Amino acid sequence: MSTFKSLGLDENLLQAITDMGFETPSEVQEKAIPILLQEETDIVSLAQTGTGKTAAFGFPMLQKINPDSRTTQGLILSPTRELCMQITNELVNYGKYVKGLNVVAIYGGASITDQAKQIKKGAQIIVATPGRMKDMIGRRMIDISKIEYCVLDEADEMLNMGFYEDITEILSHSPEDKSTWLFSATMPKEVASIAKKFMHKPIEITVGSKNVSTDSVSHEFYLVNARDRYLALKRLADANPDIFSVVFCRTKRDTQKVAEQLITDGYSAGALHGDLSQNQRDIVMKSFRNRQVQMLVATDVAARGIDVDDITHVINYQLPDEIETYTHRSGRTGRAGKSGVSMVIVSKSEVRKIGAIEKKIQKKFEKKDIPGGMEICEVQLFHLANSIKNTEINHEIDMYLPTINEVLTDFSKEELIKKVFSVEFTRFYNYYKNAKDLNASAGSGDYSENDSKDTVRYFINIGGKDDFDWMSLKDFLRDLLELGKDDVYKVDVKDSFSFFNTDTKHQELVLGVFNDFKLDGRNISVEISKDRGGRGRGGGRGRDRSRGRGRGGFKGKSGGRDKGGFKKRSSGSGDDRPKFAGKSRRRSERPQNSGTGGKRRRRN
Repeated sequence: MSTFKSLGLDENLLQAITDMGFETPSEVQEKAIPILLQEETDIVSLAQTGTGKTAAFGFPMLQKINPDSRTTQGLILSPTRELCMQITNELVNYGKYVKGLNVVAIYGGASITDQAKQIKKGAQIIVATPGRMKDMIGRRMIDISKIEYCVLDEADEMLNMGFYEDITEILSHSPEDKSTWLFSATMPKEVASIAKKFMHKPIEITVGSKNVSTDSVSHEFYLVNARDRYLALKRLADANPDIFSVVFCRTKRDTQKVAEQLITDGYSAGALHGDLSQNQRDIVMKSFRNRQVQMLVATDVAARGIDVDDITHVINYQLPDEIETYTHRSGRTGRAGKSGVSMVIVSKSEVRKIGAIEKKIQKKFEKKDIPGGMEICEVQLFHLANSIKNTEINHEIDMYLPTINEVLTDFSKEELIKKVFSVEFTRFYNYYKNAKDLNASAGSGDYSENDSKDTVRYFINIGGKDDFDWMSLKDFLRDLLELGKDDVYKVDVKDSFSFFNTDTKHQELVLGVFNDFKLDGRNISVEISKDRGGRGRGGGRGRDRSRGRGRGGFKGKSGGRDKGGFKKRSSGSGDDRPKFAGKSRRRSERPQNSGTGGKRRRRN
């Protein structure tokens, strides 16, 4: 078994490693550190989130730079503010015995003037998000013309967030003979492309297999009707009383809504998404790390900065658009040698996606049933028994025992136990005694649960020229109408118009919302089509052919858009959970609507 000392690290770094309690290097550290210490080379390292990648590039960089020089020698690019600050803090801890070391974090949402002052003092290593880094280079606040080492951390996620042009611009200001170290959890074609363009004969290190999930995570899926998705989430939480989880949603709007519903229903939950200010994000993450928040509801982008080792569950409230993203999600749990569970809540129309994910991650999902009400009551009952068993006695209570014994003198031991347990058990029993079965049965073939005759087909005068594809239009309609994920279906996008379906019961809502509706000053009209569910051919022939790109911001891919500007209705769940003493009920401060009307904004 190798040790950090056998990898060739200096004594001052080994001393810091001892202080932090590290004992043996992880696989990626064992493979990468000796190569990076001994050779001046480019490297591509593929390893799952939580495997110790920061130390794998951090220790070699700290050992190879000259701390006596004020010149910037190392640059680390990461996708989010949280990850940027996390890497900076880790490097500071790794280099605590390196005299003269100055590591500076550069990210959006903080004073650019203050960051420039820190750089001017002399920073051997800069950790930055691409957007802010490009901005500061453009203002000539940073000089990276002499860097020797450049790290692209979470490269797949940076490219997924649209930072390719920024990275290209940043690297154009750096020396061609620098060493580039690319670290990524997955290897999609975009990452392979950037490696080919910016690196010279890189050494490739793979921990496990490409795009494969770690063995410490088990994968489960639960099949429910789309309308029962939120109730299923609550049951999964109640069936796991010690849950400490990240709940993933696809959009910022859904993230905020689900978190608010959980808080209203008595769960200790919080939201993490791009519309929060930096201060709000810091407060939420601090509460999560301190376990004041047990269920962190997050978007994929915001969750990139989460580095918590004890997460027990990842819950996919909605599946991501890209399969590679699922790998990132599941990597939030099962870290630091511990086991974890990745749960997926799916509707009938999404079952086929499970098979596609299985092929990509080379792991099988176990189909499980949403627990029934009495099953949850039993789980909670024995959880309470164990909590009582493991509670340390506070002897300050001794002085009150005589009075307590006098009050309870008429009850036997068995009666007292029943009364104590009934306090909590009755709450769950009353809530769940008439609870319905949430499990849906899978049908045959690839179909949608909305395939019924009770449907309405609509014509809408926006389409491909407005940068819509079927997925992004479906998301736009669903968020605007505030319907469930599967309540808008059979979306068919043409060049300058499109078609979509809803159940007949939503007809009045759809027509009402689009009565005198404008988007970026343009009138958007919706009409009922005579074609109830076909491909929509001819339903809008000849209409609105002259319309151009009136939307100015919605992109073809769903998931990265700010759908601000729409009025939000109240989001009561109508299904209140029994409340528990000690649970956090403080509602997260919700930011004011940005009103950007759907324009896409990159956030660091």
